Amino acid sequence: MPQGFIVKALSGYYYVLPEGANIREIDTITCRARGVFKKKNISPLVGDQVMYELTENGEGTVTEILPRTSELIRPPISNVNLVVLVFAVTEPVLNLQLLDKFLVHIESTGLDVLLCFTKHDLLAENEEAGSGQLTVAEFDQIRKLYEEIGYAIVTTSSKMHNGIGAVQDALKDRLSVFAGQSGVGKSSLLNEMIRGIDLETNAISQRLGRGKHTTRHVELLPLESGGYVADTPGFSQLDFMELEAEQLGSCFKEFVPLAEECRFRGCLHQHEPNCKVREAVEEGRVAASRYDHYLLFLTEMKERKRRY
Repeated sequence: MPQGFIVKALSGYYYVLPEGANIREIDTITCRARGVFKKKNISPLVGDQVMYELTENGEGTVTEILPRTSELIRPPISNVNLVVLVFAVTEPVLNLQLLDKFLVHIESTGLDVLLCFTKHDLLAENEEAGSGQLTVAEFDQIRKLYEEIGYAIVTTSSKMHNGIGAVQDALKDRLSVFAGQSGVGKSSLLNEMIRGIDLETNAISQRLGRGKHTTRHVELLPLESGGYVADTPGFSQLDFMELEAEQLGSCFKEFVPLAEECRFRGCLHQHEPNCKVREAVEEGRVAASRYDHYLLFLTEMKERKRRY
């Protein structure tokens, strides 16, 4: 039975690239999934290595899903080893609370993350600051904060063709996924990186301050340097259905070494005495913004638990 790799999923169909084939030279095989998967509440995902069998009409049926090395729920994709988290520095306004929420979800998966800040050309110079626009100096402080936490960061401008090579180098020979808020320029960035594609992009709604959902399914796109990248639907809302409150602290990288010195095992870094995370916040060794977001997320998780 032949083996393949799901590169696209749409409306109940799975597009499988045969093992060893080059997607630029060979058409994918359009497959349905066996009914047994539905009975077991299992769905094939983009990124899955699968076994399949051909049917008489030239299509196929996915018969087996091989073991996964990773699995994401939002976006639904497997076997990823790098998440490129894309946020614009403006248009829409850079939302650090939402950025930290995405980082929590990625950290909970154990995957590597690259922070990519787009539309760098739209930053205001200090003397031009006004109307809430992020300045170069303000962004430099944000970049410094996340670099000190330990995140790899690239800045790009599709308009100015800057930073594209740095992103390509990071993605080489990996299965990567682009994730982030709608309208931040993910599709524009991919259009710059991959010759011959023309992903739909939409301008930001000035009234609402957010973009339209231009990508409606998950699809892997081949990189000329090797590897694949997924363009995925943007998300403006995330919940914490997959996490317990006790796990949240471990998803803030800078909390982890401090938590080992807390007085109580399982410390929630909220009201407990001799909490080393709170001490670090008071001493300025942990950013107050990050701790404030942690408390917001913790409250959200506790309220969710009470509702259910």
